[in-house]
Amino acid sequence: MKIYSIPCDLKTIIFDIDSTLYTCPEYAYEQVDCQVRRYCDLNGLTHDHGRKLIEDFRTRYSQEHDGKKISLGNTLTHFGISIEQSVQWRNELMDPAKFLHHDEQMIQALTKLKEKYSLICVTNNPVLPARKTLEVIGISELILQIIGLDTCFKSKPAREPFELAANKTGARFNQCLSVGDRYDMDLGLAMELGMGGILVDGAEDVYTLPDILR
Repeated sequence: MKIYSIPCDLKTIIFDIDSTLYTCPEYAYEQVDCQVRRYCDLNGLTHDHGRKLIEDFRTRYSQEHDGKKISLGNTLTHFGISIEQSVQWRNELMDPAKFLHHDEQMIQALTKLKEKYSLICVTNNPVLPARKTLEVIGISELILQIIGLDTCFKSKPAREPFELAANKTGARFNQCLSVGDRYDMDLGLAMELGMGGILVDGAEDVYTLPDILR
């Protein structure tokens, strides 16, 4: 975990979901790979060839943009797959119940945080698989609002999802804290807007937030 800043008048915590509210490298990989496989199947490519195309593009993008990373949704647009099509694929292909499980520690941590703060999720996945993920973990009733890829049709680190998260919870930017596992996607832009930021390595770090924010 790395704490960059915590707002003095904290009102809203904006959580990333994947690899933040759960730790499961297998599902994190599958979310990307299921879309790569679909792209390959539609274009007559082997899965390994498609994986290399995507990996090479993302590596090249990072090299050409001072080390910054690009989301899968934005990557796929360079291969002719629109954000709308990516949303459809994710809704069809993602099944978190095959990988994730009920997490009592996460439930307890978010229950404590909800006593003091508004909790909202901003994810680069569509709302449907994101909501299914929260349901499997057992925290769906604790996080009532999800801003997904199909909410703004913008992929983090776009400004719009973070702005909407603040607006929906009635908080100013400097009253929001963004928590996620990827600096470029979850924290960089949020902190430029004036939000706080905490970089986590997974669910185990989130368990400790009630004590950190006490």
